[in-house]
Amino acid sequence: MTARKIIIDTDPGQDDAVAILLALASPEEIDVLGITCVAGNVPLDLTSKNARIVCELAGRSDMSVYAGCDRPLGRDLVTAEHVHGKTGLDGPNLPDPTMPLAEGHAVDYIIEQLRTHPAGTVTLCPLGPLTNIATALQKAPDIAEKVQEIVLMGGGYFEGGNITPTAEFNIYVDPEAADIVFKSGIPIVVMPLDVTHKALVTKPRNDAFRALGTPVGVAVAAMTDFFERFDKEKYGSEGAPLHDPCVTAYLINPDLFSGRHINVEIETQSELTMGMTVADWWRVTDRTPNALFVGNLDADGFFSLLTERLARL
Repeated sequence: MTARKIIIDTDPGQDDAVAILLALASPEEIDVLGITCVAGNVPLDLTSKNARIVCELAGRSDMSVYAGCDRPLGRDLVTAEHVHGKTGLDGPNLPDPTMPLAEGHAVDYIIEQLRTHPAGTVTLCPLGPLTNIATALQKAPDIAEKVQEIVLMGGGYFEGGNITPTAEFNIYVDPEAADIVFKSGIPIVVMPLDVTHKALVTKPRNDAFRALGTPVGVAVAAMTDFFERFDKEKYGSEGAPLHDPCVTAYLINPDLFSGRHINVEIETQSELTMGMTVADWWRVTDRTPNALFVGNLDADGFFSLLTERLARL
Protein backbone atom coordinates (compact mmCIF):
# COMPACT_ATOMS: atom_id res chain seq x y z
CA MET A 1 0.00 0.00 0.00
CA THR A 2 1.27 3.45 -0.89
CA ALA A 3 1.46 5.81 2.07
CA ARG A 4 -1.14 8.54 1.94
CA LYS A 5 0.31 12.04 1.54
CA ILE A 6 -1.08 14.45 4.12
CA ILE A 7 -0.62 17.95 5.48
CA ILE A 8 -1.46 18.25 9.18
CA ASP A 9 -2.97 21.64 10.04
CA THR A 10 -2.91 22.04 13.78
CA ASP A 11 -3.03 24.14 16.96
CA PRO A 12 -1.26 21.91 19.54
CA GLY A 13 -2.86 21.14 22.19
CA GLN A 14 -2.08 17.86 23.94
CA ASP A 15 -4.48 15.82 21.80
CA ASP A 16 -3.07 17.44 18.65
CA ALA A 17 0.37 16.36 19.83
CA VAL A 18 -0.77 12.74 20.14
CA ALA A 19 -2.33 12.91 16.67
CA ILE A 20 0.95 14.17 15.21
CA LEU A 21 2.95 11.48 17.02
CA LEU A 22 0.59 8.78 15.70
CA ALA A 23 1.05 10.06 12.14
CA LEU A 24 4.83 10.24 12.41
CA ALA A 25 4.91 6.71 13.84
CA SER A 26 2.99 5.32 10.87
CA PRO A 27 5.08 5.90 7.72
CA GLU A 28 3.69 2.81 5.98
CA GLU A 29 0.23 4.38 5.88
CA ILE A 30 0.92 8.12 6.24
CA ASP A 31 3.46 10.35 4.52
CA VAL A 32 3.43 13.67 6.38
CA LEU A 33 4.50 16.28 3.83
CA GLY A 34 4.52 19.08 6.37
CA ILE A 35 2.78 20.59 9.38
CA THR A 36 0.98 23.93 9.25
CA CYS A 37 0.03 25.79 12.40
CA VAL A 38 -2.93 28.02 13.19
CA ALA A 39 -4.06 30.01 16.22
CA GLY A 40 -6.60 28.10 18.29
CA ASN A 41 -6.02 26.27 21.55
CA VAL A 42 -3.32 28.87 22.23
CA PRO A 43 -1.99 31.79 20.13
CA LEU A 44 0.03 31.13 16.98
CA ASP A 45 3.46 31.68 18.51
CA LEU A 46 2.77 28.83 20.93
CA THR A 47 1.07 26.46 18.47
CA SER A 48 3.98 26.79 16.05
CA LYS A 49 6.41 26.24 18.92
CA ASN A 50 4.47 23.23 20.22
CA ALA A 51 4.38 21.55 16.82
CA ARG A 52 8.17 21.69 16.69
CA ILE A 53 8.46 20.37 20.24
CA VAL A 54 6.36 17.37 19.21
CA CYS A 55 8.40 16.78 16.05
CA GLU A 56 11.61 16.75 18.08
CA LEU A 57 10.03 14.42 20.64
CA ALA A 58 9.35 12.04 17.75
CA GLY A 59 12.91 12.40 16.45
CA ARG A 60 11.70 14.25 13.36
CA SER A 61 13.53 17.57 13.45
CA ASP A 62 13.62 17.31 9.65
CA MET A 63 9.86 17.94 9.42
CA SER A 64 8.79 21.25 7.85
CA VAL A 65 6.63 23.27 10.25
CA TYR A 66 4.98 26.45 9.00
CA ALA A 67 3.26 29.24 10.91
CA GLY A 68 -0.06 30.33 9.45
CA CYS A 69 -2.99 32.56 10.38
CA ASP A 70 -2.86 34.20 13.79
CA ARG A 71 -6.55 35.07 14.00
CA PRO A 72 -9.90 33.96 12.60
CA LEU A 73 -11.25 35.38 9.35
CA GLY A 74 -13.71 37.84 10.85
CA ARG A 75 -13.71 37.75 14.63
CA ASP A 76 -11.48 37.92 17.67
CA LEU A 77 -9.48 34.84 18.61
CA VAL A 78 -10.87 32.58 21.34
CA THR A 79 -8.31 30.29 22.99
CA ALA A 80 -8.51 27.34 25.39
CA GLU A 81 -5.79 27.69 28.01
CA HIS A 82 -8.42 26.65 30.57
CA VAL A 83 -8.20 23.17 29.03
CA HIS A 84 -4.64 22.89 27.71
CA GLY A 85 -2.73 25.13 30.13
CA LYS A 86 -0.85 28.33 29.44
CA THR A 87 1.57 26.69 27.00
CA GLY A 88 -0.97 24.45 25.28
CA LEU A 89 1.22 21.46 26.12
CA ASP A 90 1.12 21.62 29.90
CA GLY A 91 1.83 18.34 31.66
CA PRO A 92 5.17 16.95 30.48
CA ASN A 93 8.41 18.86 30.92
CA LEU A 94 9.60 19.09 27.32
CA PRO A 95 12.53 21.21 26.12
CA ASP A 96 12.09 24.17 23.81
CA PRO A 97 12.60 23.24 20.17
CA THR A 98 15.91 23.82 18.43
CA MET A 99 14.54 23.27 14.91
CA PRO A 100 13.49 26.49 13.18
CA LEU A 101 10.16 27.28 11.62
CA ALA A 102 10.14 26.77 7.86
CA GLU A 103 10.30 30.00 5.89
CA GLY A 104 7.07 31.22 4.37
CA HIS A 105 3.41 31.23 5.34
CA ALA A 106 1.43 28.07 6.00
CA VAL A 107 -1.30 29.10 3.55
CA ASP A 108 1.20 29.53 0.73
CA TYR A 109 2.73 26.16 1.58
CA ILE A 110 -0.66 24.44 1.39
CA ILE A 111 -1.37 26.03 -1.98
CA GLU A 112 2.08 25.17 -3.35
CA GLN A 113 1.87 21.53 -2.25
CA LEU A 114 -1.58 21.03 -3.76
CA ARG A 115 -0.48 22.62 -7.05
CA THR A 116 2.75 20.63 -7.17
CA HIS A 117 1.38 17.17 -6.45
CA PRO A 118 -0.93 15.35 -8.86
CA ALA A 119 -4.61 16.10 -8.29
CA GLY A 120 -6.24 13.80 -5.75
CA THR A 121 -3.05 12.73 -3.99
CA VAL A 122 -2.86 15.10 -0.99
CA THR A 123 -5.20 14.90 2.02
CA LEU A 124 -5.60 17.86 4.39
CA CYS A 125 -5.93 16.98 8.07
CA PRO A 126 -7.11 19.98 10.14
CA LEU A 127 -6.98 19.42 13.88
CA GLY A 128 -7.88 22.99 14.87
CA PRO A 129 -9.82 25.97 13.54
CA LEU A 130 -10.15 25.93 9.75
CA THR A 131 -8.67 29.39 9.15
CA ASN A 132 -5.61 28.26 7.18
CA ILE A 133 -7.61 25.90 4.96
CA ALA A 134 -10.33 28.47 4.21
CA THR A 135 -7.76 31.18 3.52
CA ALA A 136 -5.98 28.90 1.07
CA LEU A 137 -9.27 28.16 -0.70
CA GLN A 138 -10.06 31.87 -0.91
CA LYS A 139 -6.60 32.77 -2.17
CA ALA A 140 -6.36 29.91 -4.69
CA PRO A 141 -9.80 28.53 -5.60
CA ASP A 142 -8.17 26.16 -8.11
CA ILE A 143 -6.83 23.97 -5.29
CA ALA A 144 -10.28 22.71 -4.27
CA GLU A 145 -10.32 20.15 -7.08
CA LYS A 146 -6.77 19.08 -6.20
CA VAL A 147 -7.53 17.93 -2.65
CA GLN A 148 -8.01 14.19 -2.25
CA GLU A 149 -10.00 14.61 0.96
CA ILE A 150 -10.25 16.71 4.10
CA VAL A 151 -10.30 14.63 7.30
CA LEU A 152 -10.94 16.98 10.21
CA MET A 153 -11.73 17.03 13.89
CA GLY A 154 -14.56 19.40 14.63
CA GLY A 155 -18.22 19.83 15.39
CA GLY A 156 -20.75 17.77 17.23
CA TYR A 157 -24.41 16.94 16.96
CA PHE A 158 -25.79 14.52 19.53
CA GLU A 159 -23.08 15.57 22.00
CA GLY A 160 -23.84 19.27 21.56
CA GLY A 161 -20.90 21.61 22.05
CA ASN A 162 -17.89 21.85 24.34
CA ILE A 163 -17.29 25.62 24.24
CA THR A 164 -20.94 26.72 23.98
CA PRO A 165 -24.08 24.60 24.41
CA THR A 166 -24.19 24.00 20.65
CA ALA A 167 -20.66 24.55 19.29
CA GLU A 168 -17.46 22.54 19.36
CA PHE A 169 -14.32 24.63 19.92
CA ASN A 170 -12.58 24.28 16.54
CA ILE A 171 -15.67 25.30 14.58
CA TYR A 172 -16.67 28.02 17.06
CA VAL A 173 -13.29 29.76 16.88
CA ASP A 174 -13.75 30.43 13.15
CA PRO A 175 -17.24 29.53 11.92
CA GLU A 176 -16.81 31.59 8.75
CA ALA A 177 -13.77 29.52 7.81
CA ALA A 178 -15.65 26.30 8.55
CA ASP A 179 -18.53 27.47 6.37
CA ILE A 180 -16.13 28.01 3.45
CA VAL A 181 -14.61 24.56 3.88
CA PHE A 182 -17.93 22.72 4.16
CA LYS A 183 -19.23 24.49 1.05
CA SER A 184 -16.05 23.82 -0.96
CA GLY A 185 -17.22 20.63 -2.67
CA ILE A 186 -14.12 18.80 -1.38
CA PRO A 187 -14.81 15.31 0.06
CA ILE A 188 -14.88 15.72 3.84
CA VAL A 189 -14.68 13.29 6.76
CA VAL A 190 -15.70 14.79 10.11
CA MET A 191 -14.60 13.49 13.52
CA PRO A 192 -17.12 15.28 15.77
CA LEU A 193 -17.50 15.15 19.54
CA ASP A 194 -20.01 12.35 18.94
CA VAL A 195 -17.13 9.99 18.17
CA THR A 196 -14.20 11.60 20.01
CA HIS A 197 -16.07 11.46 23.33
CA LYS A 198 -15.98 7.68 22.91
CA ALA A 199 -12.17 7.69 22.68
CA LEU A 200 -11.65 8.04 26.43
CA VAL A 201 -8.22 7.76 28.01
CA THR A 202 -9.16 5.64 31.00
CA LYS A 203 -6.56 4.92 33.67
CA PRO A 204 -5.58 1.50 32.23
CA ARG A 205 -5.14 3.04 28.78
CA ASN A 206 -2.99 5.84 30.15
CA ASP A 207 -1.00 3.37 32.24
CA ALA A 208 -0.27 1.52 28.99
CA PHE A 209 1.24 4.69 27.49
CA ARG A 210 3.39 5.25 30.58
CA ALA A 211 4.45 1.60 30.68
CA LEU A 212 6.11 2.01 27.29
CA GLY A 213 8.90 3.60 29.31
CA THR A 214 10.01 5.78 26.39
CA PRO A 215 10.19 9.58 26.30
CA VAL A 216 7.16 9.54 23.98
CA GLY A 217 5.11 7.17 26.14
CA VAL A 218 5.89 9.07 29.34
CA ALA A 219 5.17 12.45 27.69
CA VAL A 220 1.83 11.30 26.28
CA ALA A 221 0.79 9.94 29.68
CA ALA A 222 1.73 13.26 31.29
CA MET A 223 -0.25 15.18 28.66
CA THR A 224 -3.41 13.18 29.24
CA ASP A 225 -2.91 13.31 33.00
CA PHE A 226 -3.00 17.09 32.71
CA PHE A 227 -5.98 17.74 30.52
CA GLU A 228 -8.15 14.90 31.78
CA ARG A 229 -8.71 16.81 35.02
CA PHE A 230 -10.79 19.35 33.12
CA ASP A 231 -12.79 16.82 31.12
CA LYS A 232 -13.46 14.40 33.98
CA GLU A 233 -14.84 17.23 36.09
CA LYS A 234 -16.88 18.62 33.20
CA TYR A 235 -18.35 15.39 31.84
CA GLY A 236 -18.12 13.05 34.80
CA SER A 237 -16.36 10.59 32.50
CA GLU A 238 -13.71 7.98 33.25
CA GLY A 239 -11.07 9.93 31.34
CA ALA A 240 -10.38 12.59 28.78
CA PRO A 241 -11.47 12.23 25.16
CA LEU A 242 -8.57 12.03 22.70
CA HIS A 243 -10.18 14.11 19.98
CA ASP A 244 -7.54 14.75 17.34
CA PRO A 245 -5.88 11.32 17.14
CA CYS A 246 -9.17 10.08 15.69
CA VAL A 247 -8.17 11.86 12.47
CA THR A 248 -4.86 10.05 12.05
CA ALA A 249 -6.26 6.73 13.29
CA TYR A 250 -8.94 6.97 10.59
CA LEU A 251 -6.26 7.39 7.93
CA ILE A 252 -4.46 4.28 9.22
CA ASN A 253 -7.51 2.08 9.78
CA PRO A 254 -10.86 3.53 8.69
CA ASP A 255 -12.57 0.27 9.69
CA LEU A 256 -12.28 1.40 13.31
CA PHE A 257 -14.92 4.08 12.58
CA SER A 258 -18.48 4.27 11.28
CA GLY A 259 -20.72 7.14 10.27
CA ARG A 260 -23.14 8.51 7.70
CA HIS A 261 -22.70 10.56 4.55
CA ILE A 262 -24.95 13.52 5.27
CA ASN A 263 -25.33 17.27 4.84
CA VAL A 264 -23.53 19.44 7.38
CA GLU A 265 -24.08 23.21 7.52
CA ILE A 266 -22.30 25.73 9.75
CA GLU A 267 -24.20 28.38 11.69
CA THR A 268 -22.57 31.79 11.15
CA GLN A 269 -25.39 34.24 11.98
CA SER A 270 -26.94 33.41 15.33
CA GLU A 271 -25.00 34.41 18.42
CA LEU A 272 -27.04 31.84 20.33
CA THR A 273 -25.85 28.90 18.19
CA MET A 274 -22.75 30.39 16.52
CA GLY A 275 -20.46 27.68 15.16
CA MET A 276 -23.01 24.89 15.45
CA THR A 277 -22.55 22.02 13.00
CA VAL A 278 -26.10 21.44 11.83
CA ALA A 279 -25.81 17.78 10.86
CA ASP A 280 -28.75 16.25 9.00
CA TRP A 281 -28.11 12.85 10.61
CA TRP A 282 -31.67 11.65 10.02
CA ARG A 283 -31.69 13.00 6.44
CA VAL A 284 -34.83 15.05 7.01
CA THR A 285 -33.88 17.76 4.48
CA ASP A 286 -33.17 17.62 0.77
CA ARG A 287 -29.80 19.31 1.23
CA THR A 288 -27.00 17.57 -0.65
CA PRO A 289 -24.74 15.39 1.52
CA ASN A 290 -21.29 16.98 1.80
CA ALA A 291 -19.50 15.02 4.55
CA LEU A 292 -19.02 11.63 6.15
CA PHE A 293 -20.06 12.46 9.70
CA VAL A 294 -18.53 9.83 11.97
CA GLY A 295 -20.58 8.66 14.92
CA ASN A 296 -18.87 5.64 16.44
CA LEU A 297 -15.53 3.88 16.85
CA ASP A 298 -13.98 0.70 18.17
CA ALA A 299 -12.39 2.30 21.23
CA ASP A 300 -10.34 -0.75 22.23
CA GLY A 301 -9.02 -1.09 18.69
CA PHE A 302 -8.25 2.62 18.60
CA PHE A 303 -6.18 2.52 21.78
CA SER A 304 -4.43 -0.70 20.77
CA LEU A 305 -3.36 0.97 17.53
CA LEU A 306 -2.29 4.13 19.33
CA THR A 307 -0.23 2.30 21.96
CA GLU A 308 1.41 0.01 19.39
CA ARG A 309 2.41 2.94 17.18
CA LEU A 310 3.64 5.20 19.98
CA ALA A 311 5.90 2.32 21.04
CA ARG A 312 7.75 2.71 17.75
CA LEU A 313 8.96 6.22 18.56
